[in-house]
Amino acid sequence: MASLPKCSVAGCESPVSKAGYTLCYKHWLEENKKKSPKQGKDIELDEAVQSNLLTSTTLGEKLGIASRKLNQVLSELGWIERSKKGWIPTAQGKKLHAECRESRQSGIPFVLWPEAITTSKILSNTVHELLGSKNIELKTKQEEVPAAVQDEKQTGYRDKLDKFKALHRATDGHQVRSRAEMLIDNWLYFSGIVHAYERLLPVEEELYCDFYIPAGKVYIEFWGLENDPKYKERKEKKKEIYKKYGFNLIELNDEHIKNLDDYLPKMLLKFNVIVD
Repeated sequence: MASLPKCSVAGCESPVSKAGYTLCYKHWLEENKKKSPKQGKDIELDEAVQSNLLTSTTLGEKLGIASRKLNQVLSELGWIERSKKGWIPTAQGKKLHAECRESRQSGIPFVLWPEAITTSKILSNTVHELLGSKNIELKTKQEEVPAAVQDEKQTGYRDKLDKFKALHRATDGHQVRSRAEMLIDNWLYFSGIVHAYERLLPVEEELYCDFYIPAGKVYIEFWGLENDPKYKERKEKKKEIYKKYGFNLIELNDEHIKNLDDYLPKMLLKFNVIVD
């Protein structure tokens, strides 16, 4: 049987992969790899490299979390949202300079992030919470800040801790600070609405909401000390922050607490949270 001719690539001594071919198997693979279209992740990576931005995969690698989990975190923070089987940046995400691209192959949208996002305390804290680890660096920095400054940054949250201990236990196990908060918590629980209590807001200011509902990205605040001038001042500052970031906010007072069945379903429906 006649031997096969050598590969046509200069300097290559290997025989062609098959009779009638001009390339050895190695160079044939390389040539076909160049011709074959790139797949989704490769396209995203090219887009990111060209733009000096990070994909969810590369950002996840830097934060030590899988891209799927990272997208869940970014969605929970309200920075991205689902669209056409992919993800697009929200208004808040765009403020953080996130950019939207579409896969040239599938048309599925994806989000690219600036390198600076890796230094976000909000993002790193949320990832640490999800992984069950502690952000020691942030804790140390907070301890170095004078108490008076921390009080101002937290817009009355520390004052709330000092005045109202978490002595009321809601049905779902949350320890809350007033009977009104217990009633709100119980109403959400028995309505089958997943919620968090005293969730840290995804903003630069250190601020905690009373309740947070992931579905609809809704925050609930109960204003219970309307006759207290200091409380009223802090309330206005807190409302300004909600407005500044364009968050979905439901405000409750003593009148609402008397009949949550009437008020909350209508308020939640405005943010596409449906109560059966």
